[in-house]
Amino acid sequence: MAIQEKGSVRALALVGPTSAGKTALMEALLHATGAADRRGEVGDSSPEAKARGHSVELNLAGFEFMGDRYAVVDCPGSLEFCAEIDAALPAVDLAVVVAEPDPAKAVLLQPTLRELERLGVPHALFINKMDQARGSLQELLEALAPVSSSPLVARQIPTWEGDKVSGFIDLALERCFVWRPGQPSQQVDIPGELRDAEAEARFHMLEQIADFDDELLEQLLSDVVPSRDAVFADLVREMNAGQITPVFFGSAQNGFGVRRLLKALRHETPPPSRAAERLGVEAGAYVLKAAYAGQSGKLAYARVFGAPLADGAEFVLPDGQKQRAGGLFGVQGAALKKIAEAPVGEVCAIGKVEAAQAGQILSTTGRPQQVKATARPRRPLFAVALIAKNRNDDVRLSGALGKLVEEDPGLSLTHDAEARQVLLAGQGEGHVRLALERLKRRFGVEIDTQQPKTPYRETIRGAVTQRARHKKQSGGHGQFADVTIEVKPLPRGSGVVFQSRIVGGAVPRQWVPAVEDGVRDGLAHGLLGFPVTDLEVTLVDGMTHSVDSSEMAFRTAGRLAIEEALKAAGTILLEPIEKLVVYSPSPSASNVTSALTARRGQILGLGPREDWRGWERIEAYLPQSERQDLIAELRGLTQGLGAFEADFDHMSELHGRLAEEAANHAREGA
Repeated sequence: MAIQEKGSVRALALVGPTSAGKTALMEALLHATGAADRRGEVGDSSPEAKARGHSVELNLAGFEFMGDRYAVVDCPGSLEFCAEIDAALPAVDLAVVVAEPDPAKAVLLQPTLRELERLGVPHALFINKMDQARGSLQELLEALAPVSSSPLVARQIPTWEGDKVSGFIDLALERCFVWRPGQPSQQVDIPGELRDAEAEARFHMLEQIADFDDELLEQLLSDVVPSRDAVFADLVREMNAGQITPVFFGSAQNGFGVRRLLKALRHETPPPSRAAERLGVEAGAYVLKAAYAGQSGKLAYARVFGAPLADGAEFVLPDGQKQRAGGLFGVQGAALKKIAEAPVGEVCAIGKVEAAQAGQILSTTGRPQQVKATARPRRPLFAVALIAKNRNDDVRLSGALGKLVEEDPGLSLTHDAEARQVLLAGQGEGHVRLALERLKRRFGVEIDTQQPKTPYRETIRGAVTQRARHKKQSGGHGQFADVTIEVKPLPRGSGVVFQSRIVGGAVPRQWVPAVEDGVRDGLAHGLLGFPVTDLEVTLVDGMTHSVDSSEMAFRTAGRLAIEEALKAAGTILLEPIEKLVVYSPSPSASNVTSALTARRGQILGLGPREDWRGWERIEAYLPQSERQDLIAELRGLTQGLGAFEADFDHMSELHGRLAEEAANHAREGA
């Protein structure tokens, strides 16, 4: 009962944790359908992916099966590279979540499943490497159940040859198949010793789907055998509604279970109109990813909705800007092929739409369209300061970084004027390192990195009154200014407050702002080398000269006065403290809190993460200087799953050895 819309292409996303075998499954699908002559032709072609042994970016391809066309989006599994998939996931018709047959790795699926559930994208589970499984399917499903909000409905049960899985029984079809290397599975009779197990598993599957179908429930209670068509109709409807998650299994490496999966996809994958409705696209192309492709310039990899897309079509961008497609290409891995038109549902590459960005609709209706299902922005978790090895590369570096950040929404680029550093931030150390490798390979720019500077501050403990005179005579008009200021500390977070209590014109009114400017000049670098804050400076007295006084003289006197006041009062160092919200699987939570404490963190609270079974939400104060490599340690403690959000909260005094080290670093960098 195919639900294909005539002439359209359905899109699948292959998602799941690193090493589950997503790219292997894509290659198996392509090989089984004749879209690739051999495995390895299409997936993970970039040098960076090959060096790491796993995907670091979207892989796009397509195939035909039994007269229907499919686009495949193979997604990176590591959280460091998941910003790549944020714009792509809402646009697919079905996500196939690839997992390993290891109950200990079940929790690795939870971030992926939660995002699919949030977006409302129908999804099925494919347990890969099943020929290597040693435990029972039931044990695996029990381990997986807590990480899915919808019931996991086993569509198959395994058959065994010795201690190895050798095939499966399809519970909907009630047929048994034996895997054959390099060939389609062979249908055989259900073994007699498995007939009871098959009947029990099928009845359990029917009970699960009957939870959402009163008529089927009535049939089961009345011992009426439902028709096969009715069972399939329920399976399709409930998966599309997100009420159930069907579970298939096989071995992508050996091609086992791939054709059974293809047949299920053919009958059960929703049509493109559902994704279009979810995104809010009437007609046009939704951009999955923007990238620069050498001589081809900037390409927008997009999915077509509403009507076929012709080369040369005019788009209206969300801001009302109009641009015309300058080339339309079919995509098969790294290979691009010029095409004249892309059918509805197809994923293609569009050239010369320079303003296009991932997550946008390129409208062909003549008016702008805004996306309904938007990705949540990913906040940077790790940053480095960049310095071009060759100073002549500074201009090229700026342009290259701009392109990298435009391609990868998980990266951000900031200019820290105070520290005089250019900061590249990403989702982890590996993510940032990948960006630097691309800088060198694609743009020929080599860079050195430094750790971002911590924005320390200084303040004073006690009040002081200070007088300063600036007097200089060097022919012609001289310079003269005399000021007296009172300086006192303020509560944390008050900043710098300047006021004047001058009466009687001791300092002419027009020169009071110059004194303030001088004071602020002097506060830019305190005794320890950092900006001074949280104090009040009051101008209380002064003297002027009718000829030699000037704005510059009073500015200089203001600076001298505050510098002497700081010496008299002495300063203490303040460090920025951030409030962190850390997310961790529950078994790792105690190790995470210990790691935060070891970094001088103060645990504020620990409780269950909302709507995430088996996860904890930890709140803590942590010095900003201790956060730099936190994400690497956190992921090492949590099977790669941990994450955090950090926001500045307050400044706190820093004493002893750490304060001395910070001051020494400031002097060395001056």
